[in-house]
Amino acid sequence: MITSMTGFARREAAGPWGTLVCELRSVNHRFLESGFRLPDELRAAEPELRQCLMRELKRGKVDCTISLRAVQGAQGALEVNAEALERLLTRVRELALSVPAQHTVNLLDVLRWPGVVRESSIAGEELQGAAKALVGETLTDLVAARNREGERLRDLIEQRCGTLAGLVTQVRARLPEVQQRVRARLNERLAELSAQIDQERLEQELALLVQRLDVDEELDRLCGHIDEIRRATAGTEPAGRRLDFLMQELNREANTLSSKSQDLETTRAAVEMKVIIEQMREQVQNVE
Repeated sequence: MITSMTGFARREAAGPWGTLVCELRSVNHRFLESGFRLPDELRAAEPELRQCLMRELKRGKVDCTISLRAVQGAQGALEVNAEALERLLTRVRELALSVPAQHTVNLLDVLRWPGVVRESSIAGEELQGAAKALVGETLTDLVAARNREGERLRDLIEQRCGTLAGLVTQVRARLPEVQQRVRARLNERLAELSAQIDQERLEQELALLVQRLDVDEELDRLCGHIDEIRRATAGTEPAGRRLDFLMQELNREANTLSSKSQDLETTRAAVEMKVIIEQMREQVQNVE
């Protein structure tokens, strides 16, 4: 089963501190890249939240947004950071000595200074624990959403693999007719020359010509790549990078088939192959 890198999940949790809302969005990316938008109360939990994402996801650009809607009057007890307050007052006294005019310090302004007043550590730990649990639940929903999208991608890729395999079968079935047509065309041109022909040399040249136009090897490799794609999409390991490589190989074989073609129907089939491969490549870009 393959997993998509695209998904969205949202969850809420309520408690004495208010309501936490967590949203996770992920899109395709070469590696795993996570970004966080957190309230100040949860900044300290960011490294642990990042590790939580890394345990569950392998690739994708993931944006995590957590917002806190505090309940009026339900905040935890406030504590004064004595060290921060002393540093602030020391600086105020130094400035007072250097300013000739007398100034008074407003206590409310002091309390508003960042770091001077904080919620009790008990309330902070409770809030961080709730946030970690909420992120874990939201991440479970995100993984489920990515798995569902991965199943849809697998079905689309399988449909196109079937169409591609049908085109390969169609081209292979035409090979004897194409080779016979090339031989007949060459004999006609030789007959028009009305010249003495060394039959043995003619057969050698025909064999070389048919060999240059032979596409059996390209068709075999196309079938091999299709089988490998099916094995990758049916496996349990992340297959995005491997599928991306196989798309490149498929496109290379289709280009070679087109360049060797001496038949209009074969050329059309090769063009159709490249269209299907490009469609698969776009889908593979979202596979983890």
